[in-house]
Amino acid sequence: MTPRARWGLGGTSAVVATVGLASGWLGAALTALAALGTPLFALMAGGTALVWWLDGSPVNRLAPRVLDEQFSGSPVLVTIPLFTLMGYLLAESKAPRRLVEASRKLLGWMPGGLALVCLGASAFFTTLTGGSGVTIVAIGGLLLPTLRQQGWSERFSFGLVTTGGSLGLLFPPSLPILVYALVAGLDFELAFRAGLLPGVLVVLVLGAWAAFVGERERIPRERFVFGDAVAALGLIKWELGLPALILGGLASGLTSLDESAAVGVLYTLVVVVRVHRDLGWRDVPRVLQSALALAGAVVLILMMANALMNLVIDRQVPAMVLEAMTRAGLSERWQFLVALNLFLLVIGMVMDGVSALIVAVPLVLPLAARFGLSPFHLAMMVILNLELAFCMPPLGLNLFISSFRFRLPVTTLYRAVLPFVGLLTLCLALVSAAPWLSTALVQPAIDAARAEAIDAGRPPREAWALECVQADGLDPKPCSQEERARYAPADAGAAEDEDDALLQELLK
Repeated sequence: MTPRARWGLGGTSAVVATVGLASGWLGAALTALAALGTPLFALMAGGTALVWWLDGSPVNRLAPRVLDEQFSGSPVLVTIPLFTLMGYLLAESKAPRRLVEASRKLLGWMPGGLALVCLGASAFFTTLTGGSGVTIVAIGGLLLPTLRQQGWSERFSFGLVTTGGSLGLLFPPSLPILVYALVAGLDFELAFRAGLLPGVLVVLVLGAWAAFVGERERIPRERFVFGDAVAALGLIKWELGLPALILGGLASGLTSLDESAAVGVLYTLVVVVRVHRDLGWRDVPRVLQSALALAGAVVLILMMANALMNLVIDRQVPAMVLEAMTRAGLSERWQFLVALNLFLLVIGMVMDGVSALIVAVPLVLPLAARFGLSPFHLAMMVILNLELAFCMPPLGLNLFISSFRFRLPVTTLYRAVLPFVGLLTLCLALVSAAPWLSTALVQPAIDAARAEAIDAGRPPREAWALECVQADGLDPKPCSQEERARYAPADAGAAEDEDDALLQELLK
């Protein structure tokens, strides 16, 4: 056995033993299975069913959260495979090369122009594909040699392309936002809207750093030619038409989410096969097989996560965690936000993005409800933590992908990404401290829901569900002390009247 294998075996054994002491034989067994590479959905399903069985509870109690309307009837279940297929088609085509070439002509004249090209192209491509690994391989692989040839330092270049792989997760139609919306029961269109300001903040902060480094290292700029800029827009006109088609259909109400995704896939297929001819019809089954294998795994994990959520709620795990936090002195909202971000960061480092969302969101939602957080504020913090965790040493996913793609020791990338990690941490701190960054663009929808309810003479439940995380999504409660005093007694009486009327109807 090699020294590395011995260290790995010893470290894994130590982790398993520690978990076993903390949570018993079941926790140790699940940790050992995870270390051996057992699929996440199998761990979730097997562990949850085993806990129910050992407790003497009927296993069929796991099913309701999987089969209820919020999950089984959600358009996101159809949308995830469609967006995944769209991303695979774009990654297999020459779209990354066209995006890079067009971005150089449009942004190359600015301070730090080529670095801005990398940031812009990475964010745009990640938005469409939903995967940081695809962006690093496609965009980073194209731009890294050019960055080095232009004079950018090796450390900055590697840090830039590694970090660029996680940009774009906050812009529509982001797959992580879709998954979060499904798990948390949020309106996906409003979640897309909430991500715009935090996403722009991240790009602006990293862009300012790139411009500063470009000036400091005296990187030459490219000359701006108006005709070339117009030609660049023509070069990527078909790619630019894709988000316009999807978002335009959603904004106008002409298409629903799943319909927009289907139209987007058809559009992408025509563009890459018939317009640009990057792929042939014979390549489509291969791409389809790869995309649907990934999408099927995501949907299966989502189903098992809903079963796990049922167990977490039934065992009152959030209440126990909250009690432990209170005993530890974490009773203020800012303290909870610090603990929450640390927890999300660790989860994001040890899991891929979708799995991290599925595991973390059911655990943090009940706690966030106790502290009165906005659901959109919480969503943006969770997604931003993913962006940060992907680049965070020592276990960030982007580090290992870049290490494999560029054939570098992963430790070499640690120093390269540290400035970018610091900037992303700054963005996360700003978004955490300023909830309005996440809620400003959804506030009109909240106001409209409240006004509609008041005009109809009923409590503004829809507005409450948009204003603060609810302990029970089926029975929203007021978010402010003023509205609690105004609506709670009457609302409770109305609910009792409704229950009495329903009981009388059933007894007839």
